[in-house]
Parts: sequence; C-alpha cells; structure tokens
Amino acid sequence: MRCGSVTTRPGDTELISAIGLAAALVLLIVMTVRGVNILLAGPVAAALVALTSGLAWLPPLAGEGTPDFATSYMGGFTGFFADWFLMFLLGAIFGEVMGASGAAASVARAVVARIGIRHAVLAVVAACALLTYGGVSVFIVGFAVYPLAVHLFSEANLPRRFIPAALCFGSVTFTMTSAGSPEIQNLIPMQYLGTTAYAGWQVSLVVAVLMATGGYLLLDRMVVRAVKRGERFERRPSDDGIVAGENLPHPLLCLLPLVTVLIVFLLFQYPQGLPGVAAVLPAQSLGKWALVLALGCGTAVAVLVGIRARAGMPAAFSRGATGAVVAITNTCAVVGFGSVAALSPAFQDALSVVRDIPGNPLIGAAIAVSVIAGLTGSASGGQTIALPLLAPGYLDAGADPAQLHRVVAIASGALDSLPHNGYVVTTVRAICGETHQRAYPAIAVLTLAVPTVGLAVAIALFTMF
Repeated sequence: MRCGSVTTRPGDTELISAIGLAAALVLLIVMTVRGVNILLAGPVAAALVALTSGLAWLPPLAGEGTPDFATSYMGGFTGFFADWFLMFLLGAIFGEVMGASGAAASVARAVVARIGIRHAVLAVVAACALLTYGGVSVFIVGFAVYPLAVHLFSEANLPRRFIPAALCFGSVTFTMTSAGSPEIQNLIPMQYLGTTAYAGWQVSLVVAVLMATGGYLLLDRMVVRAVKRGERFERRPSDDGIVAGENLPHPLLCLLPLVTVLIVFLLFQYPQGLPGVAAVLPAQSLGKWALVLALGCGTAVAVLVGIRARAGMPAAFSRGATGAVVAITNTCAVVGFGSVAALSPAFQDALSVVRDIPGNPLIGAAIAVSVIAGLTGSASGGQTIALPLLAPGYLDAGADPAQLHRVVAIASGALDSLPHNGYVVTTVRAICGETHQRAYPAIAVLTLAVPTVGLAVAIALFTMF
C-alpha cells in the first residue's frame, strides 16, 4: 500500500483501512462536537482516511486512472456547491427578508395569540413539516422557518437551544421519508426499484403519525423540563428588533410568501399532473430548478409584504448572501469527507458485508442503508451508494419493491443525523448560531432514536401483513 512515503504489507491493507475509517469518523464527530470549524475538521478527517487507505495525496502522485485525496475531496466539495448554491442563496435571503419585513414576527404573534405559548414548539415543527412535504428542500426549510422560530420562542420565553431540534425534527423525520414526499430521499429508490413516490403508503402513514406524535411529545417534554430548571429565551444582538407596539403586517398577508413558494414549486415541479396548467406552463418538470424559481418568487412577495421596512432590505439581502456561503461550505466539507471515505477498502468491505446479510431482505436493506448513511453523513448518499448494489439481489430474491422502497427511505433518515451530518452542522451553527454541546442532545433523540423506532415498526408491519 502506498500513500506518500507510507508502505505496508498487502495483507495489512484491509485492517489498517478499517481502523483508519473508524478513527476518522470518530475524529470528525469529536472535532465537530468540540466546535472545531467543519471546514477544517472535514479535510483533516478525510486525510486520515486517505493515509490509511493508500490514496495518493495529489494527482501527480497517483497512478493513471486511480483516485487521489485532493481530487476526490474537492470533487465532492465542489460538486455539492455547484448543485445547490443557488438554492442555499435564495433560501437564506428568503429567510432574512421574512425576518426584516416583520412577517415572521407577525405570524409568530398570531400563532401565540390563537393557540397559546404552550404550543409554540408545535407551531415551529408544523411550519417545517408543511414546507418539507410541500417540496422545499430540507436544506432550505431551516432558513425560511428560523425567523419564525426565533419570534415564537421569544414570545413564549422558551430556551432557544431547542430551536435547532424543532427545525430538524419537523424537516428530516416524519415528512422527509414519508410516502408522497417530494424530497429526494423519497424519490431516489424509484429509479432502482421501479416504484412510485407513494410506495408502501399504508405503513408509511402509520409510521409517520407515530414518529410525529412520539417525537413532538419528547421534544415538548424536554422543553418543559428545561423551563422548570429556570432556562429562558436568550436574546442576541442579531435578533430582529421588533417592539411590542410596532405596526406589523397582517398575519394572513405574511403567509403569502410561504404559500407562493409552495404553489410555484408545485406548478413547475409537476405541471403534467395539474389539470389545466400544462397548457400555459412548460410540459416538462423543471426538477430542482423549480425550487430556484419558487424561492425567487417567494422573496419578491416577502419584500412587497414588508414594503414599509424597505430601508432594512439591503442589509437583509447581504446577511442572507453571507449566511448562504457559510451554510453551504459547511455542508460541502462533510460531502467531501464522504467522497474520500467511499474510496477506502474498508468502506468497500463494509458494502460487501451488508450486501450479504442473511434473512429478511428488509432488515438487511435497513442495516445497509443506515450504516452507509451514518458513515457518509448523508441520507441521499446512503441510498445512492447502497441501492445499486443491493436492489438487484433483493428483487431477485422476491422482495416486494414497494416495501423495500419504504424501508430504504426511512432507514436513510435514521443514522444519517450524526453530529457531522451536513444538514445538522448547517442548522446548528450557520442558521441558529448554536453549539453542538447545547443543541445536539435534543437533535439526537429526535432524529436518531425516533426514526430508528419508526424503521423497526415499518419492518414489523411489512413482515406481519
């Protein structure tokens, strides 16, 4: 094995690679939790994988046609940036404009007035769920709902360290992987299994209700206990300065930007499925670019809603642009690590092991996707790596495609939310300005434990019926 000047016996390659991959994952998690910038932690951990896996450091040192550390890491990093930067940019600006216009504060106060501050947490979760199931990317939902969450938690005087947990729970659990969800985590299995987005909807509905109810009760209990211990909302200079007597836009008017995003996205994402629309819209779906158009339209409406606060709009656009760059590069750093990890011999050996798990194929698929999603810190990554290898064998063995689709989708949203997950890092640090020490324990309960229980229930129901 060769990596720079390191030479080992061929028989030691697999063992050293396995130790290196495990150590790199632990190192990445520890550095992330301790607050090391993910832009440093990601490449350092990836370098450890490369060192123990025989990858050359630079392209000139690699053999012809063989990968190297620098190219592989930057390929993953820049690939994600190129695919998603416009969505991050417009999503961040949309969220800032919602805050600067007073729209978030207006909706927050209306919710508190109507359902009481006791349900402020529920309002945040519901807003995230609405956007996620409506088709807005989970990476964008946090930007859009965070201003609303700040005002809700402020009005209710609840500990702000639970805002990331509420955002994550409403975005990446019971909606992201449910039947009918337009999120890519529910759509990827279709191309490998020949299914539809509604595969296994009966079981999916039961599991979604179970996760939503159980997760909310857990989150609410954690918040109530923290309040009883004396924790309260902590204001920051960056919070929008909305005073009690300020004349805010009407709450129903403030919902227009969110409704605009949902409607425009659906119109251009599924024009062929909407009667009477195909004649005036492109017959072909715009795919992810429908989200760019939707966020642009939503931002324009938000600016009009907050026209009386137009003096603060340039600053809001600037904050959004800066926040978008920070958020997407945080995620890119983790994607780059996953790209290098996927090249290690240990990772390939792990794929072979999970592919050959005997017994119920649903259990085998669940374990395989969960493990790979955890290693790469990506739900979609876990699916795209595992399904091409696992799907043909499981289908040949007689596995039901619809059941396999639903299990794979739910499994991808279980262990993917470890501390180094790009969405988690973005939500905790870039969007909410929190630390992992304060925010992640609640996130772990809601995005690791709850989906894992849901996955077990799904497999049990499919097996029984």
